[in-house]
Amino acid sequence: MSFVNQNIKPLNTRVNETGNLEISGCDLVELAKKYSTPLYVMDKSTLEKMANDYKQAFSSYKNTRMMYASKALMTSAIASIFYKLGFGFDVVSMGEMYILKNAGIDLSHATFNGNNKGEDELEYALLNNIARISVDNFYELELLDSLAKKMNKNQKILLRITPGIECHTHEYIQTGQLDSKFGFDLHKIDEVIDLIQNQYKNLDLMGLHAHVGSQIFETQIFEDEIKVLLKEIRRIKDKFNIELNEINIGGGLGITYVKSDAPPDVYQVADVTIKAIKKYCALYELDEPILYIEPGRSLVATAGVSLYTVGSSKNIEGIRKYIAVDGGMADNPRPSMYCAEYFAEIANKKDEYKPEVVTVAGKFCESGDIIIKDIELNSPKAGDILCVYDTGAYCYSMSSNYNGVLKPAMVLINNGKSDIIVKRQTLKQLVENDVIV
Repeated sequence: MSFVNQNIKPLNTRVNETGNLEISGCDLVELAKKYSTPLYVMDKSTLEKMANDYKQAFSSYKNTRMMYASKALMTSAIASIFYKLGFGFDVVSMGEMYILKNAGIDLSHATFNGNNKGEDELEYALLNNIARISVDNFYELELLDSLAKKMNKNQKILLRITPGIECHTHEYIQTGQLDSKFGFDLHKIDEVIDLIQNQYKNLDLMGLHAHVGSQIFETQIFEDEIKVLLKEIRRIKDKFNIELNEINIGGGLGITYVKSDAPPDVYQVADVTIKAIKKYCALYELDEPILYIEPGRSLVATAGVSLYTVGSSKNIEGIRKYIAVDGGMADNPRPSMYCAEYFAEIANKKDEYKPEVVTVAGKFCESGDIIIKDIELNSPKAGDILCVYDTGAYCYSMSSNYNGVLKPAMVLINNGKSDIIVKRQTLKQLVENDVIV
């Protein structure tokens, strides 16, 4: 049995009677015709299944708070879906906070994370009664207390620490090792607590926060992280007589982008996490804390696919054949940024299969604009529709207007119905902030 994050394709993906790929009753070729390409497609049933698996997996630990890591994909519709499923939100900017409010969601359901929060962002969070702020550094500690004092507020905070744990993932998405831009080093915690106790009177310290990275395939790393957090909470209790009862372990569960990927499922992660909390609470004689977890990629990546139209091709005898599509690094920068791998299929012509190894290139003016290198596809020709899987996370979030190309639309599909949840950008919108002097 495989779980959502272990599948390459969304739930209910099949070849329909016309020979086209279909997801949740929606023909992908017809979607491409209706909405044009490039097109982001999000499958609601896949997204909901993964969210409910998270809730079920951690259900035996009653003090769990599920916080969707909004940076993975943040739109008003996506936020609304997670809110209705009982999730809170981990936000990292004023923009993400504003999107929540636009979706009718109060910031009392959100935590604010980040290594260089701006004064305007902190003011916005305080004004809108954000639930928790994960303080990352001494500069922020002083600034937040000053702002809270001016606004006559007491803000509940967590301290983000650097646990000194390295996970086996790409260096750009590691965050828990000692050489990281995120968090307080452990040997600085006493100084922080002394400041909170004696100087920063408008900050209420509730607990500790750590995050070890993204696209994690190891479960042991979560136990290691929990041990560090709870051991530090015990030490703080002994030295400062402070009872901290919240831990935030971040997210990071990996997904299957290509067949060689082998992530654990969410039930395995939950089992390791809950057992570790009980084990180290017993060892350090602590009450079991409130547990915050921040899944992002694993909630939305598998639910999303990107549709492109195949255009030109170039065959270099004995070396490689390139096929180009009408998108690329502006709507999915991950392959160019850190060699991320994807799987794709031609969405039409599924009833006749003539395999051909090609490299899928984007349309942008960079040699590095390669979406997938050396993949076997069904004899791709100009006009075919290419479906790239697992693009629900970090594609729309990281998209840009490079080369002046417009950002794609996004549709939500469910039970044979499709709805626009992000409109395609227009040429007018591209220049609406440009000023001629």
